[in-house]
Amino acid sequence: MYIRISVVGFDWDEGNWPKCGRHGLTREEIEEVFHRGPDVHPDIRHSSVETRFLAIGTTVRGRWVFVAFTLRIREEGTRIRPISARYMHEKEVRHYERR
Repeated sequence: MYIRISVVGFDWDEGNWPKCGRHGLTREEIEEVFHRGPDVHPDIRHSSVETRFLAIGTTVRGRWVFVAFTLRIREEGTRIRPISARYMHEKEVRHYERR
């Protein structure tokens, strides 16, 4: 089942950016993943306080990225709030591509 949600942008601040940037990604790379149509799945294990999702996709340069995120509803519309992001390991990419 697919659900389309209209998103107006990203929710970055000092609470989530340092954690996302810790693994060497830029904000632009993380946002690229979403602009390129990632696979998105619910993150049931980490959704006790808020609904969280996992996105797997690539940057413009072809690097595979894993992003944990939530959606925040703001006055101007829904925003993606990345929680954590990292490049995927080669073994993870091979496993994902086989599926």
